[in-house]
Amino acid sequence: MKRISIVALTAGAMALALAGCGQDGSTTATGQNSNTATTTARLTDPRPTTTAAAPIEPPAEAPVSPVTKKTTAPNGAQTTCGEFRDLDDATEKTVIDQILAANPGSILEGSPNVALGTAKLACLADAYTQTPVAVAIRVAPK
Repeated sequence: MKRISIVALTAGAMALALAGCGQDGSTTATGQNSNTATTTARLTDPRPTTTAAAPIEPPAEAPVSPVTKKTTAPNGAQTTCGEFRDLDDATEKTVIDQILAANPGSILEGSPNVALGTAKLACLADAYTQTPVAVAIRVAPK
């Protein structure tokens, strides 16, 4: 019984809302709106102008150095996440291959792409900066 009254109340509210959205009776026989004076007044009101601020330029003396990643890796099994973040893609893959070779029987053995993705995600955390990658991806014990 409560559901029927809620449905009826909702249907009534929707009917009232839709009735308010219908046409108003202010149109003439030709279909034009009789309130044209207020409509044209609204269209001709000047709009406030805004000016865009000038773009901010960096100071001329600001050092600009390209970001380069390292292409040499330390011993793969001993690489920390901080060092791993600074490596290029090919070197990261080499490090992961070295880690998987140093830890046979791990859960990521045979899945170097999964190990690489896991290492990239795990090493994003600042808490793992000094942690070896093998420990961060749970291939080697602490």
